Amino acid sequence: MSELTQALLIPDWPAPASVRACVTTRRGGISLPPYDTLNLGDHVGDDPAAVAENRRRLSREFAIQPAWLKQVHGLEVADADPSEVAEADASWTHQPGIACTVMTADCLPALFCDRAGTRVAAAHAGWRGLAGGVLEATLQRLALAPEEVLVWLGPAIGPQAFEVGLEVRDAFTAVHPEAARAFVEGARPGKLMADIYELARIRLAASGVTAVYGGGLCTVSDERFFSYRRTPQGGRFASLVWLDQR
Repeated sequence: MSELTQALLIPDWPAPASVRACVTTRRGGISLPPYDTLNLGDHVGDDPAAVAENRRRLSREFAIQPAWLKQVHGLEVADADPSEVAEADASWTHQPGIACTVMTADCLPALFCDRAGTRVAAAHAGWRGLAGGVLEATLQRLALAPEEVLVWLGPAIGPQAFEVGLEVRDAFTAVHPEAARAFVEGARPGKLMADIYELARIRLAASGVTAVYGGGLCTVSDERFFSYRRTPQGGRFASLVWLDQR
């Protein structure tokens, strides 16, 4: 078993057997510091050859074709297509072997599937995308009844580390007043500590999706993962979900 495989995080959710998913860590690649070692981001200043090799290793490990995105903190949901890099913050597919893939380093990765194991999706949700509705946009593209959807929330900045301004709370409570419970007073005046996992659960529940798993990992404190807040010059890890070809 390779170092990459040994270091992977495998989602703990009751997805059907046809659905596969994983989250990479910093281990198993060839990138040099400060991108050591499995940096998958091609936009952070790392050696392009190293990033290409890291991505090749990931594809080879699972015999998949990741559909990489140019993420812009927006609401666009693309058809997962390994042959192009779509400008979008989520993708979906019903085709086996194609992995919906998002890169993060504190933002929230959310993986989706249906109970029948016929469709999957992945979304990248920073607070702006989350408040804007990227999870809801992803659900809309999946075109499934809410009770048929499973969601797993991957590693993101935790509530002890996510300091935000009052405008962030206002952006969420303007749509869902109950989102106020995801914020507590911070140590500095005019600052709040936000729970991005709770905010995601509130948004999903409002769409009728209650089968939500994961959450609880903090990229800032858990050094298995890249964290922009901990180390601004660093890499990106990936969260992937796909349908098995077997």
